Amino acid sequence: MNVTQIIAILIFLVVLFCIITEKIDRTVAAMSGAILMVLLKILPAPSAIGYIDFNTIGVLIGMMLVVSIVKNSGLFEYIAIYTAKKAKGDAWKILISFAIITAILSATLDNVTTVLLIGPMTLVITQILELNPIPFLITEILASNIGGTSTLIGDPPNIMIGSAAGLSFNDFLTHTGPAALVILIITIALLYFLYRRDLMVDDRYKEEILALDEKKTIKDRPLLIKSLIVMALILTGFMTHQSLDLESSTVALTGAAILLLIGKQDVEEIICGIEWPTIAFFTSLFVLVGGLEEVGIIHSLAIWLIDLTSGRPIMTMILLLWLAAIVSSFLDNIPFVATLIPLILTMGTQGIDIRPLWWAVSLGACLGGNGTLIGASANVVLANIGERNGYKISFGKYFKVGFPLMILSIIISTVYLLFFFT
Repeated sequence: MNVTQIIAILIFLVVLFCIITEKIDRTVAAMSGAILMVLLKILPAPSAIGYIDFNTIGVLIGMMLVVSIVKNSGLFEYIAIYTAKKAKGDAWKILISFAIITAILSATLDNVTTVLLIGPMTLVITQILELNPIPFLITEILASNIGGTSTLIGDPPNIMIGSAAGLSFNDFLTHTGPAALVILIITIALLYFLYRRDLMVDDRYKEEILALDEKKTIKDRPLLIKSLIVMALILTGFMTHQSLDLESSTVALTGAAILLLIGKQDVEEIICGIEWPTIAFFTSLFVLVGGLEEVGIIHSLAIWLIDLTSGRPIMTMILLLWLAAIVSSFLDNIPFVATLIPLILTMGTQGIDIRPLWWAVSLGACLGGNGTLIGASANVVLANIGERNGYKISFGKYFKVGFPLMILSIIISTVYLLFFFT
């Protein structure tokens, strides 16, 4: 190992340490590491641009713009109240409904955006019912990561994997979707036995829910109609983008542009709604990992992994699944997946069939996020929403529920992968 490789590894490890410990804002840490890679000549500036996956960046920006516009219509508040009324104020039915809604929205939007919308709605409903919202919030954390596993756009790691491997929306839906559905059903069933005693509601509170008028939450009906049409077109575009020879980013950005054009919203306000720190984090991360790839670290890791499993595809697949799950429980899954992608691509050049490996990493990284309270961005966001309203979810309290359920989901994923991909 030469000096350049040692410096590149040190930069990456320091950035990773800063992200894990939150000593420095993760965007600042990633940007600093990326800049150091260029300044120290580890990665030439022109090459650094080449390592940025603009398809992933485009999907994120496009979907953030769409959600920023759609939420102004009042659609998400309508869904929450309508669901609670259909459940007739029954807390258990509401919990199941919100879990399913969270999973579906996480699959069609992204899990961070979903929990930002579903969290405040949950607090409104539970306050009316005089219930502790923590069981609801924990269930929604789990559902958001499970739902996000099932599609190309549901979780950032999937966007990155899909872009690098040339996998379509339908590929994810048919390969990770079935596993996610089974895991969601089993998770909800187990949560019933865990929380059933905490979900007793007085009849007078149920009547308050039934008295709410969900129609009053619709703030802009014309925008609602336009949003639903454009969202349906975007979803259709994701499902057909490969046959149309379009990148998924082109679909997302086209939908965003159409909605900006016809939505008649304050464009400056909508663009400010984009999570620019997240975009900067991703961009910097691609450059950071590009530095490792440039000096040969990724290639060396790939050779080591092949040697460890003797090049046996099944062993490699299972090892990546469990490694991704355990690591993603305690670290941000985005930098970990960013490191694995070029490693798997390198393994492909060694004659290994890497297609099953993509599904292993997707399932491991996305479901692994359920292991701890810091395992995924959605977990932290929902925990913060709860804490700001006086309901603190401690690391230990969540761990007792989330980690065993995460391990169970990875056992199910192991069986699924062995049955369908060997």
